Amino acid sequence: MNFLEERILKDGIVKEGNVLKVDSFLNHQMDVALLDEIGKEFHRRFADKQITKVLTIEASGIAIAYAVARCFGVPMVFAKKAKSINIDGDVYTAEVESFTHKNKNMVLVSKRFLSAEDKVLIVDDFLANGCALQGLISITEAAGASVEGIGIAVEKGFQYGGRSIRNLGYHLESLAIVESMDPKNKTVVFREQV
Repeated sequence: MNFLEERILKDGIVKEGNVLKVDSFLNHQMDVALLDEIGKEFHRRFADKQITKVLTIEASGIAIAYAVARCFGVPMVFAKKAKSINIDGDVYTAEVESFTHKNKNMVLVSKRFLSAEDKVLIVDDFLANGCALQGLISITEAAGASVEGIGIAVEKGFQYGGRSIRNLGYHLESLAIVESMDPKNKTVVFREQV
């Protein structure tokens, strides 16, 4: 069992509807020491790649992506869910459906921050059905950049997202893969990883 699985068992909360709350340490209140460990672990897992950018989606992926980008010594870019007057010029866009929020958003990244020379590591906090990842992959490929890998903190292995992304041939690494959750007994079972 790894450090993130241990923390989920200690402080995660299982709720009805396949919801695993990790907001006390990962995506609302953040344990910065844990984020540093996540950054180091993804750096170790993708050390053979020449990463030039780390890409995520707002908001919950930002802290994790920041920790990863620090370890690689590269910029972190996040896809915004709304265009503001601060974003000038052309943008890459993708429509993304959120499992957690049960809505669709058009996400965007300024064309100034992704180019064909970039080797991108996509990072996010959760992977359920893979819609956010599909959108980030689409944006990366629209820029002509290459997806060198995908790092996920928590994957819901009982949902199809991880399987579909791997079937597309992407190098996907998840730190914790939840095999099953039982809200009645408040239990989480993790997939064994090598």
